[in-house]
Amino acid sequence: MAIGERIHHFRLLHGFTQKYLGKLLGFNDMQADVRIAQYEKGVRSPKEKYLNALAEVFEVSPQALAVPDIDSYIGLLHTLFAMEDIYGLYADEINGELCIRLDKNKGTTYLSMFDMISAWQSQRAKLASGEITKEQYDQWRYNYPNMGKNNK
Repeated sequence: MAIGERIHHFRLLHGFTQKYLGKLLGFNDMQADVRIAQYEKGVRSPKEKYLNALAEVFEVSPQALAVPDIDSYIGLLHTLFAMEDIYGLYADEINGELCIRLDKNKGTTYLSMFDMISAWQSQRAKLASGEITKEQYDQWRYNYPNMGKNNK
């Protein structure tokens, strides 16, 4: 979920071409589309002034564009927002409990995410029932997917 992917997402959301967005940031005709393409491909990262300008153009917080910072609650929430945009994860409520759900309308993304999160849930259930230890659970998490989706 690099910054380039976020720029690309918001640019398409606003219906902007790379050239148009680059010109909004003040780049000349020759540089405008090239610079935005470089940002989106991860060849270059926007300096703070351009990151702030992009955020202003897209009418979002600069943190919504930045590489996720999960060391703060706000950074974590923006990571979850990005996951909603890219993978279809969204906040919901079931029986008064908050939960994260997958958007079934995301097609193959939904199917892939469903398989992976199901494997995670299965391992978590094994931990909760005492079928595996915390160490085994951590080994599975820290080595995923190398241990396979359903390995103990």
